[in-house]
Amino acid sequence: MRMVQLIGLMLLVPGLPGIGPAQACSADAWPCAPIQVVSHASAGGGTDLTIREWLPAAEAAGAELEVVYRQGGGARAAHEYLASRGTDGHTVLALTETHLYTIARDQSPFADIGELQGVARAVQDPQVILVDAGSGPADYAGLIDAGRREPILWGVAQIGGTEHVGIRRWAALAGVETRAIPFGGGGDMVAALRAGAVDAILANLSEARPVLAKGTARALAVLQRERPTTLADVPTSYELGHPVTVATTRGYAVLADTPDPLVARLEQLLLRALRGPRFQTYLYGLGLDARRQVLGAERWQRQLESAYEQARSELSGLDAGPRRE
Repeated sequence: MRMVQLIGLMLLVPGLPGIGPAQACSADAWPCAPIQVVSHASAGGGTDLTIREWLPAAEAAGAELEVVYRQGGGARAAHEYLASRGTDGHTVLALTETHLYTIARDQSPFADIGELQGVARAVQDPQVILVDAGSGPADYAGLIDAGRREPILWGVAQIGGTEHVGIRRWAALAGVETRAIPFGGGGDMVAALRAGAVDAILANLSEARPVLAKGTARALAVLQRERPTTLADVPTSYELGHPVTVATTRGYAVLADTPDPLVARLEQLLLRALRGPRFQTYLYGLGLDARRQVLGAERWQRQLESAYEQARSELSGLDAGPRRE
């Protein structure tokens, strides 16, 4: 039996069914309590930044929302929290590839992706190789040379997460050695690079642009086929002879047995916010085609299922190549 934790004047009784307005909330009356958006990563990273860009529009539509941070075990702590909250439609998981890897590694309370229902996709955020502007390699060739002499010390959000798996896929093609240090989230990862704690990081475009604008970091490559318009002078991994695509796909999901009418209401709210002017401006500012980014529940669920199978395949090949952790 799941433990349901509700906000406000409600009781939290472990082992007993939750009671209160959200538990009995009909689709017509929804939302009956604040909606929690659960993040597996720390504040200030790409997951958090994305939420903050659409949250005001959702609140303007009449919903009360709050962000809840549950870090640990890749995405395991966030999954455990989501499972404890039940299926009343008032808890949403902010989901990335890290969640898929956590499930595929059997480190989640969820047996497979079928235990989650996608609600909406926000963005596919490309990954950029960053080094310190003052002390890092001058260019991509310099990074490759350094990595063939000794392991490159990489900052990642979580071991087994999006950046970690992406770095190892890239390293297999580039023929370099890597060593990963986890920092909990993109914001902390960027701070570690600036402090000289790591040699390089793989950051989302949303995380990279602020430090690039300040001149504290240097972008060596974008890990996708085409250059984003905001980094038009930075070569892609495909141009450099190492054809690998790494991106963080950010979207939102609920427990699969959440009633369909509640999922539909939640999807309606999120799509209204994600397609609003603030979030669309944010996407364009990243150099992304905003028209192709936001997806509804049906298409997002299909992508989740496909991405989960890809994650399982990627994990099965993680030990290949000249890498060291």
